[in-house]
Amino acid sequence: MNKLKKAIILIMILFYFFAGVNHFIKPSTYVDLIPPYLPFPKTLNYLAGFFEIAFAMLLIPIKTRRYASWGIILMLIAFMPAHIFMIQRASLDPLSLGKFTITPLIAWLRIPLQGILILWAYWCSQMKFKLV
Repeated sequence: MNKLKKAIILIMILFYFFAGVNHFIKPSTYVDLIPPYLPFPKTLNYLAGFFEIAFAMLLIPIKTRRYASWGIILMLIAFMPAHIFMIQRASLDPLSLGKFTITPLIAWLRIPLQGILILWAYWCSQMKFKLV
C-alpha cells in the first residue's frame, strides 16, 4: 500500500511540474484562457507556471508537503475564473488548444475535475512518509 501511495504522490509531482513547465513552453495556450477582466495575463500565466513547479518540488520533502498541498488547493480555487471563462468561450464556439478541441461538455467537466484535484491534493497533505 505504501508503494501505491508513493506512486500517487509522485504522479502528482510530475503532473504539476510538467504543467508548470508548459506555462513557459506554450504560454499562449494559457494566456488565451485567462478572463479578460484579469490584468496582466502574461504575468499571471508565468506566475501560475512558477507556482505549479514550486509546489511540485515542495511536495517532495515531508516538512513542506502539507504546505505545498494547501498551496495547490488554493491555486486550483484561484484557477476557477479561468475554467468558468472557458465554459463561456466554449459555449460560443469550441476552443482549439493545439490539437485538442474544448467543447462545452469538456469545459463543464473541468469543474468537477477541479474538485477531484483538490481532494487529491488534500489527501497528499496527509502523507507523512519519505518518497525516496
